[in-house]
Amino acid sequence: MAAIRLVDVQKSYGANAPVIRRVNLDIAQHEFCVFLGPSGCGKSTLLRMIAGLEDLSEGELHIGGRLVNDVPAAARGVAMVFQSYALFPHMTVFDNMAFGLKLAKQPKDVIERKVREAARILQLDDYLDRFPKALSGGQRQRVAIGRAIVREPGVFLFDEPLSNLDAALRGQTRVEIARLHQRFANASVVYVTHDQVEAMTLADRIVLLHAGADAERFGSVAQTGAPLELYHHPKSRFVAGFIGSPRMNFIDAVVDSTGAGSVTVTLAQSGERLVAHVDGQRLQRGQPVTLGVRPEHLRLDGDEQSIQCVAVLSEELGEHSYIHADHATGTLVAKAPGDTSIDPGERIRVHVPASACHLFDADGLAFRRSMFEPKPEPERAAA
Repeated sequence: MAAIRLVDVQKSYGANAPVIRRVNLDIAQHEFCVFLGPSGCGKSTLLRMIAGLEDLSEGELHIGGRLVNDVPAAARGVAMVFQSYALFPHMTVFDNMAFGLKLAKQPKDVIERKVREAARILQLDDYLDRFPKALSGGQRQRVAIGRAIVREPGVFLFDEPLSNLDAALRGQTRVEIARLHQRFANASVVYVTHDQVEAMTLADRIVLLHAGADAERFGSVAQTGAPLELYHHPKSRFVAGFIGSPRMNFIDAVVDSTGAGSVTVTLAQSGERLVAHVDGQRLQRGQPVTLGVRPEHLRLDGDEQSIQCVAVLSEELGEHSYIHADHATGTLVAKAPGDTSIDPGERIRVHVPASACHLFDADGLAFRRSMFEPKPEPERAAA
């Protein structure tokens, strides 16, 4: 049974266009589901609707098999961790974590046991008598998470809980949240973020929401699936460009020919030809398309499946380098080994693997990538 079910859920403010548009989604028990998208796409609004902090304009919301459209937030069996820690500054860590249980008139021994168990899990045992001002940002966020844990809810809701932390603390707390989820017997997690690294590393399933100038798609689900499904098989240019860092390179092109599991395109401006292992049944010669390839799939070597570029900048990061290069169609980024050194102005050949290419039509929709791979030629017998 789904822990959370959204059926044609929509949210509008007054006569304005919907900020959440016809969302249909099932979130299973113990699933870690991440709402991902750029700022303003409606992901926090959707989370607040599940929490009961926003009303639905249309549709149905079920939690644990129960319709909860008109059920108040406190009675939904969910616990929410906000972006701001929302701790009471005059209360100790223990009292902050125990506050909800005291409101629910839980017995003192139950409160003591639950708070101390949560503190042990979150490594807050030594801080229970401290006040929030004496804690670091990461410790405060753990207190906020502990306040949710002690309630033992069926659903945990996280609204960008790591955005106020520095990079090191974000990485550490991200691991702690992942470990916590493994401890939850049946509880589901819905987690909101605009950070795709958090989404890719934490999620069992990502729900990517549309945003931008396309009013007809704004607030709708662009794609849902496992992190690597969105990475390898994006359904649209929007998904392909949002998942992955640095973002996917896009090059305007025109279809030259189609074959068994492959398409040959001619690049705009440069006239260079590249093969993409894409199902070309819906493509026609002369059709404009966009070719996409991720920086990590490009290689700095030359053959017939490569393009001519001029190096602009080399970002040497130790483990790897990012090479920014000008091509006739625009600037491309290629990921290279860390010891790669290229001078600005140097001419380079960039290999574009056919199996790594994506193609998108004029509406930004992706063509299905082919499973076709060219077989290696048989070795010639020695003369």
